Amino acid sequence: MADDKDDDEEMTLNEAPDEEEAAGGAAAEPSAAAKKKKKKKKKKKAAEDGGDDGDAEDAAAAPADEPDGDDDADGDAGDGDAAAKKKKKKKKKKAAPKTGSKLPLSRKLGGFTDSYVRYGQTEPPTIPVSKLFERFPVGEIQDYQGANAYRTTSEEKRAQERMQDDLWNKVRHASEVHRQVRRYAQSFVKPGLSLTEMCEKLENKNRELVEERGLTAGIGFPTGCSINHIAAHFTPNAGDTTVIQQGDVMSIDFGTQIDGRIIDCAWTVTFDEKYDNLLEAVKQATETGIREAGVDVRLCDIGEAIEEVMESYELELDGKTLPVKCVRNLNGHSMGPYQIHAGKSVPIVKGGDATRMEEGEFYAIETFGSTGRGHVVEDLECSHYMKNFHAPHVPLRMPRAKKLLSHINKTFGTLAFCRRWLERDDGGSTAVNGASGAKQEKYLGALKNLCDVGIIQPYPPLCDIKGSYVAQYEHTVLLRPTCKEVVSRGDDF
Repeated sequence: MADDKDDDEEMTLNEAPDEEEAAGGAAAEPSAAAKKKKKKKKKKKAAEDGGDDGDAEDAAAAPADEPDGDDDADGDAGDGDAAAKKKKKKKKKKAAPKTGSKLPLSRKLGGFTDSYVRYGQTEPPTIPVSKLFERFPVGEIQDYQGANAYRTTSEEKRAQERMQDDLWNKVRHASEVHRQVRRYAQSFVKPGLSLTEMCEKLENKNRELVEERGLTAGIGFPTGCSINHIAAHFTPNAGDTTVIQQGDVMSIDFGTQIDGRIIDCAWTVTFDEKYDNLLEAVKQATETGIREAGVDVRLCDIGEAIEEVMESYELELDGKTLPVKCVRNLNGHSMGPYQIHAGKSVPIVKGGDATRMEEGEFYAIETFGSTGRGHVVEDLECSHYMKNFHAPHVPLRMPRAKKLLSHINKTFGTLAFCRRWLERDDGGSTAVNGASGAKQEKYLGALKNLCDVGIIQPYPPLCDIKGSYVAQYEHTVLLRPTCKEVVSRGDDF
């Protein structure tokens, strides 16, 4: 008993410095002899008690060895600092996602022309858009108002939308291609560039990004580049040497299609601030048309709202104050599969058709503002053509006409085309005709014959009076069951 008591007392004395050291290290370190004696007594006690007290002592000593983890913290401080530095370095390496850096060369456009780099696209764009997305970006969503407000939360309407999800995704695919192609165009269209070079660069990029496959995917219609008093339907024919000038007002209108679903979108290019009010008038008029559109809305009501906004603007040119007028005989239009004009017209002045818009329809909402008389007529050499959607069967006697019609059916179907495409080595589509050997030669007589019998419809340039300026903005709008989607919307306009 006495031995046990002595042992206990000695252990307590010997342990005390350790506890004090753990608390702050104030006590002196025990001598080597004391440590050796303590170790022997621990072994003896462990043997006598079957190791229980030794375990208990170890357990009791554990808190003293690791008081609140301070010793480990001190021991691992170097490693912790190294790990923190390493982690910090890794964080520095992870750069913020790039959103673009190049500003558009023309006026009244937002964002950056290389904004598509945020999706992993190259600059200039070279990767087909299908490789960048699994599900394509949704356009701008606008809720229905008034009597149609219930559609936003209707379970029935949501179920209808889910059934059409694949179609919506195709439309969004074509829209994203259009956005990236027009962003690319906005980076190089400038004074001194020829219209032919501009159109070819834009169209080749369109074919590349959409992965042109003939009628399955490709260009929706030729690139319109209508300058100054020309309002629409102008693209250069072979040999045209027109060059963009600093003082020009030019509307660029082109389309992209996938499975016949066409994205129709246009904007106006200027380089002089004196035209800003004209552009702003047309842009705001188009936005008004989009805002007013909806299921069961009368087309004439949209036209009235557009006219009111458009004609509230004026601009000053050469010391004269000119009103901005709606081009009253140009309209927006509904669109169907492989059919750019599907039967309904959206006027841009009051007094139009009282027909109503319907659920599921696609519309090109476009407006034209002019400093001239606000009325266009056909003029200049024709460049745009399109096979009539309901073309009659007409026996053709001219062999060249038969051959040309066969080429048009195979390459373009009922989509619009231009003479420049017929004169390409691939005849307008590498996917359909191969890279060479399909160029159409001496075809003008055959083309005229097809127009005369009503199979092909010519679309000559539409012009206001010379000396006037016409601007255009256009978006494609989808009237979904639950909402209105501006599918062609971008960060540019």
